[in-house]
Amino acid sequence: MARDQSDLTPIESRDELVAWIEAGEKGDGPFLIGTEHEKVPFRTADHRPVPYEGENGIRALLEGVRKETGWTPITDAGNIIGLADDVGGGAISLEPGGQFELSGAPLATLNDTAAEFDAHMDMVHRIGRELGMGFLAVGLSPIWSRAETPVMPKARYRIMSAYMPRVGTMGLDMMFRTATVQVNLDFATEADMVRKLRVGLALQPLATALFAASPFLDGRPTGMLSTRGEIWRNTDGDRTGLIPFAFEDGMSYERYVDWALDVPLYFVKRGDTYHDVAGASFRDLMAGRLDAMPGERATISDWANHLSTLFPDVRLKRYIEMRGADAGPLPMMKALPAFWVGLLYDAQALDAAWDLVKGWTAEDRQKMRDDVPKAGLEAQVRGRDLRAVAKEAVAIAQAGLKRRGAGEERWLAPVVAVAETGRTPAHDLLDAWRGPWNGDLGRIFDSAVL
Repeated sequence: MARDQSDLTPIESRDELVAWIEAGEKGDGPFLIGTEHEKVPFRTADHRPVPYEGENGIRALLEGVRKETGWTPITDAGNIIGLADDVGGGAISLEPGGQFELSGAPLATLNDTAAEFDAHMDMVHRIGRELGMGFLAVGLSPIWSRAETPVMPKARYRIMSAYMPRVGTMGLDMMFRTATVQVNLDFATEADMVRKLRVGLALQPLATALFAASPFLDGRPTGMLSTRGEIWRNTDGDRTGLIPFAFEDGMSYERYVDWALDVPLYFVKRGDTYHDVAGASFRDLMAGRLDAMPGERATISDWANHLSTLFPDVRLKRYIEMRGADAGPLPMMKALPAFWVGLLYDAQALDAAWDLVKGWTAEDRQKMRDDVPKAGLEAQVRGRDLRAVAKEAVAIAQAGLKRRGAGEERWLAPVVAVAETGRTPAHDLLDAWRGPWNGDLGRIFDSAVL
């Protein structure tokens, strides 16, 4: 995630919260594409995790990127914890366990996002090699325990770490050990938002299956193809999942705002200080009656920051975030935005995608979400194998990309292959572990790298 918001305009009413999201409408466009991807750094010499401090640590990596790009440092208590491109709109940030994230700039085509991926990885590889650092192409840190995983010096993460065990069994694993690739997409109107949100939510378990790349944890296979997907199933049910209300009659910006208002706060930021109010109500902050901060009232920055701490499979801010996929090999990470752009940025494709999913019930969607981490494309929805659904969805996306006329359909090729063969990156990793690696998971640091 990029830097926290700093708009101190007071919030006087719920309508202002709705208007803040509504301001993201793009009307006739242009509709841009923002990609985010995380990668797990490791020491190439001994395959150990990379700490924040030290001449070859994460801080040194950030400083190296800063020197090359000229991007503005983002700091927390004097520590550089990210970089912001004040011109292009991109950013680099650190996830809690040191996962190194690019939040890409809003770009016009998938050709542009693929070039951004390549340029970023070329730079990070070059700087990383000088520091003795490599990067895993997986959705989950496969070997190190949580105790071995470094902790980044971000105050908001200390607050989240203390709160997570109160609301789920695997929230700390989510924070410190998972890695994802996601795409952020625009909406034209409220009705367009609702249609894209519903299609995105219904097909998010399919994305988890197609991009599965996390079959290992704690040095051994877990029996899952997307262990990351399973971890998310056990992380704070108040703020995660498929938000079934999105499919109810009357879905709107207001309905999402009402849900968000009922999700407990993590923190309130004033100046450079994060105040721990975990479990408190945003409604109470709006009314000036937070016990921990008596008289303090909500601001626009509080609202924007609060929305960034909600983690449904598809998240609404001033754009829509598709959040279901594991990080993985670079061709697959380039294919993730292609899959969703093909489905959601072409009117004919969006109609076809809605026809594909509109008959599914909340129970159908939830069962698919529950089954996918282990079964992958062998899961079923309403009696159909998910692989058959995948072929249909991928064909819709492919046609949507072709109609865009920018030659973007080539970026979808890895997902076309997964849908045809049923073989995901997770299958490749498991086959390597059983075969040429001879059960030595340390070989992943030589093979499954970006």
